[in-house]
Amino acid sequence: MKLLLVEDEKDISTFVKKGLESELFSVDIANDGLRGESMARMNDYDIVILDQNLPHKNGIDICQSLRETGRNVPIIMLTAEKEIEKKVQALTIGANDYMTKPFAIEELIARIRVLLRDNPQQTTSTILTYKDITIDLDKFTATRDSCPLNLRKKELALLEYFMRNPDAILTRSMILEHVWDTNADPFTNTVEVHIRNLRQKLNENSKEKLIETIRGIGYRL
Repeated sequence: MKLLLVEDEKDISTFVKKGLESELFSVDIANDGLRGESMARMNDYDIVILDQNLPHKNGIDICQSLRETGRNVPIIMLTAEKEIEKKVQALTIGANDYMTKPFAIEELIARIRVLLRDNPQQTTSTILTYKDITIDLDKFTATRDSCPLNLRKKELALLEYFMRNPDAILTRSMILEHVWDTNADPFTNTVEVHIRNLRQKLNENSKEKLIETIRGIGYRL
């Protein structure tokens, strides 16, 4: 799952990004309102976490602008305001939820999962199966034919992306965009290395090879 965090306080953005990535979310960060709005318009995110008070353009105006242009991505508004009027305003102009700072990262993760679960456009089960592979995203475990797969977190996130898109051809850029954040270097071979490692672990005790290379295009589960 790919998230956008628009937050100008670097300590908070670093803390939230670390917490979300520990749950296998891929997180992009924007540190001002104009940059955040541009990224929300240009990229396909599953959730936008939007601070209300931002440089250059505030979160209320960004949220309203996104809704007016037809962007239906779920939005969680972060606010330091305790007044009920501010919270009502955020919900009225199109935010799906709000959280008052300071907050626990566990609560933010729970609210994200609720929004993803309630979004009919998302397939958000935390237990995924494909043929003899099963992954449990709550426990960060994966098995093939009931045998545990010793996957690193990025390998598990990569497998999740494949399993949410079975039979679809996923290009290298699509994989890089959905499994890594925008700081990933597109000129490295990190995607190829992780797919090679994932294949080795998937094929260790099974003859059927499930990740297919489509030459010149990408990969398919």
